[in-house]
Amino acid sequence: MNAAPHAWTCPGPASPGCASGIPEGVEALILDFDGTVADTTPGHERALRAALRPHGVDLDPHWYRRHVGLSIHDLVAALPGGERLPHEEIIQRSRAHLLSHVHTITPFGCVLGLLRAARRARLPCAVASGASRLLVGPGLRALGLEREFATVVTREDAPHGKPAPDLYLAAAHRLGVPRGACLAVDDAPEGVASARAAGMRVLTVVDGHLAPTGAQGTDAVVGDTAGAEARRSADTAS
Repeated sequence: MNAAPHAWTCPGPASPGCASGIPEGVEALILDFDGTVADTTPGHERALRAALRPHGVDLDPHWYRRHVGLSIHDLVAALPGGERLPHEEIIQRSRAHLLSHVHTITPFGCVLGLLRAARRARLPCAVASGASRLLVGPGLRALGLEREFATVVTREDAPHGKPAPDLYLAAAHRLGVPRGACLAVDDAPEGVASARAAGMRVLTVVDGHLAPTGAQGTDAVVGDTAGAEARRSADTAS
């Protein structure tokens, strides 16, 4: 029996690194899922480690963290000696492990605060994930967040994964918002590079917190949402 989705709430403005404003000029938010919306990175590492173990491969945690933004297909292909491994078997084992534990994932409170600010400002949100829809969909449902996003773009929806810009560009296209007016939110270097290549401003999630300006390649300032809300109200009234 599936557990009911949790009613998650932001920990509040007093929490360090939990500013939840939206920069001036932003018309939409596009968020990565794993490691950004949801705290799934340790679980993904455990799943891949378990899938590799029958093949005598011990996953190096340092190597994994350097490649964490890649899709599972690209990750397995990039493994040292990966050309000798049965890719599809490993991918299926890893996914099965993740799906069996999907009810245990939790969201990052600071990102929930950002989503709440976007809802107040009536800004559309999308997911742009390098993972499969077979994992992202159940993850969003487990968190009770599927209705927060106007569209969800996954690895199946674009010819190239991150760090190519395809996923972020596809999400902007579906939202009908110019890419330069989108704020991308991502946690991995590949994701940040993908969003930058798409011509978007980027807000980085570092250890579950929204990084301040200049940290980890961030170039979006997180500030007050009043300006965005006022502009949206004026547009609606005109």
